[in-house]
Amino acid sequence: MITKTRRSELTLPSRAGYCAPRFDRRVFGIENFGLKAGVLNQKFSIKSTVETNILQEIGLSKGESSVYLALIRLGPTKTGALASKAEISTSKVYKILDKLEKKGLAGHITKGKMMFYSAMEPGRILEYIEEKEKKLAEEKEQVKSLIPLLKVEKSLAGEQDDAIVYRGYKAMFNFYRSILDELKAGGEYYVMSAGYGDNARGVKEFFQNYHTQRTKKKIKVKMLANYETKDTLVPATMVCSEVRFLPKMMASKMMVVFYKKKTFMFLLIKEPIGFLIKSKEVADGFHDYFNALWAMAAKSR
Repeated sequence: MITKTRRSELTLPSRAGYCAPRFDRRVFGIENFGLKAGVLNQKFSIKSTVETNILQEIGLSKGESSVYLALIRLGPTKTGALASKAEISTSKVYKILDKLEKKGLAGHITKGKMMFYSAMEPGRILEYIEEKEKKLAEEKEQVKSLIPLLKVEKSLAGEQDDAIVYRGYKAMFNFYRSILDELKAGGEYYVMSAGYGDNARGVKEFFQNYHTQRTKKKIKVKMLANYETKDTLVPATMVCSEVRFLPKMMASKMMVVFYKKKTFMFLLIKEPIGFLIKSKEVADGFHDYFNALWAMAAKSR
């Protein structure tokens, strides 16, 4: 209930020390309005900071996080309003929007001559994380396959006199022929990431003849072939041999052959290059790695 008040009571006198009537804030229900507004602003600021931090932890930059949150709150918008809301210069907004679109977190439409940007559904963030996890798992497997090669390269510093460089497919063929010359009947060698490289036709012809000769000499091979060769290995490969296939994500153009104290690594590219290392330590290291991969590889049919 509002009580009547004389006009003189609402006029602020000029004399010092006078206090305004106590009823004014209570009458209009705004006694704590300033305090409540301050609390709301503080909560919004804290919430915004938390959201930004989470987005940065999953891989977005500070600018990407700010722009994405601004898009969420504004809806379809032009770059000017977006830059203002995100507190980022317009010149930077375009670059950030491009990155967000590539990550699948933002998109745009054109209306007339104007371009409007908007955030994708928030659930897309989970898909983005899942894609990162999948890529990280693939990178982890690639690093696993790279580590033995790096160890070999590191060991070369003390093995320079025992390392021989090979260039071209003919050099690779010559190495394989040397295996047949060195190993006796019942001997065995190992191959990792077996494949045919970019010159598949010529390489296949060589290996069909080579494995025929190997079988005649009763030399065994234990092979981890790239998954892509599962249905294309030349028939002679499967005789007097054990063959398994590496998972797709572990396929490599770096073929490794080892036996006794020799390890031969050959990169099957357009202009192939490889090197032969004579070191029991290196060969033993690859043997251990081979056994680990063998346990997880798929058997040939």
